Amino acid sequence: MNLTVISESTVRQLISRELAFEAISSAFKLIAERDATLCDVVSASVGDGRNSFAIKAGLENSGEVIGFKCGTYWPGNSGNGIPAHSSSVMLLDPENGFPKCLVSAGYMNGLRTAAANAVAVSVLARDNASVLGVLGAGHQAEHEIRAVVEVRPIALIKVFSRSVTRAEWLRNQLSDLEVEIRFTSAEEAVGGSDVITTVTPSTEALVDDSWVAAGTHISAMGADAPGKQELDVALLGRARLFADYPDQSVRIGELQSALREGIITSADEICALGRVLLGQADGRVDDDEITIFDSSGIAIQDLLVASAVYEEARANNLLTSVDY
Repeated sequence: MNLTVISESTVRQLISRELAFEAISSAFKLIAERDATLCDVVSASVGDGRNSFAIKAGLENSGEVIGFKCGTYWPGNSGNGIPAHSSSVMLLDPENGFPKCLVSAGYMNGLRTAAANAVAVSVLARDNASVLGVLGAGHQAEHEIRAVVEVRPIALIKVFSRSVTRAEWLRNQLSDLEVEIRFTSAEEAVGGSDVITTVTPSTEALVDDSWVAAGTHISAMGADAPGKQELDVALLGRARLFADYPDQSVRIGELQSALREGIITSADEICALGRVLLGQADGRVDDDEITIFDSSGIAIQDLLVASAVYEEARANNLLTSVDY
């Protein structure tokens, strides 16, 4: 048996925001059509609880794409000069169940997550949205900003970060964008923005209901575990709610607080974004409504992006195999 390994350097060579956008759009549609199966997320803390890992598994019901992603968080890594987060995707061979391809997915995961935001913004934000507010200035914020700028005519980006160091790092990373970037308070980043992206590990609301104007679209990208929260619950009560996977959104996503506080009574009241892409449900219906998209992250997204990268590597003779 041979196992194909795709390194991060090869991923960076082959992946693009366009590839990720198309793969994520397909993943949303598969979920909405119930043509994909998702397993319950497995997560655990390690040692004193500072380190953790999570495994998300699933498959395309046709049997063509099967596998799982393992994501880890070891905050002490930064002291050793390596990233605190790591991500790997294992694709299984649908013919025999053996490992088919191991993909180093750190960079890929950043583009995958941002692509989900871009797809949501493309159907839920106003066409003329020009001001983007971002809460968070970590590595993922750069991907999110670049993805949104490609789908809406953004002329001003307002960023809130508690870390001056991270803010300056982000400014340098985005120096090639011909868009004005301001670093502000959280309230200023939210107020007057047409599109808001939250990308933090927060466990308490960062966006106050009173700051959000009519017509705003919000992509909540940070909540992916029980207890996480970025948005005021009152805000959820006056918005139309969308998610990558509603059933997971109320368990570990941003909308767990909506269920807990009685804003909604079940996941059935949340619209799966794939239904909008398929024309089965409306996206934005007028310029005054507030729309919220919750991205808790689902395995089929990782698997389809990894599969697309695998096909690109094969087409370009960039596959490396080891004896398994």
